[in-house]
Amino acid sequence: MQPTSLVEVAAGNQPLIDIDGTVIIQFVLFVVMFFAANKLLFQPYLKLRAKRIAGIDGARAEAERMSAEADGKLADYEGKLAAARAKAAAEQRKIRAEAAAHEREVSDKARTAATAAMETASATVKRETEAARAELVPQAQLIARRMAKQLLGREIA
Repeated sequence: MQPTSLVEVAAGNQPLIDIDGTVIIQFVLFVVMFFAANKLLFQPYLKLRAKRIAGIDGARAEAERMSAEADGKLADYEGKLAAARAKAAAEQRKIRAEAAAHEREVSDKARTAATAAMETASATVKRETEAARAELVPQAQLIARRMAKQLLGREIA
């Protein structure tokens, strides 16, 4: 009769695991394979990973350094730009003030010249009006007498 299960085999005369000299050979092969795999596979893999991590960390640190440097340069540029804008605004205010002063000066001169020309013209017109009046009043009286004489048919005193 043949055993049908492991329990029957374990319960029988034959042991489930036979420990003999092959266990030592298997253990020695395991240790040799462990050291060979460690030397040929695991250590190079771990070194490669360490190099990769160091490279990534180095690149990250370099990127952070470059970013900080760029931020510093940007801040410096913005500061210089703000100073240039302030200087330009001050120069613009100065030029506008000078232009306004020049405009006032030219306007005052023109106003003074115009006022003087108006006064001169007014005086000339007044003088010419008086001269014309002095000349025309006697003639107007003479013409008025002639008209009255013709209308009335007699002379007016």
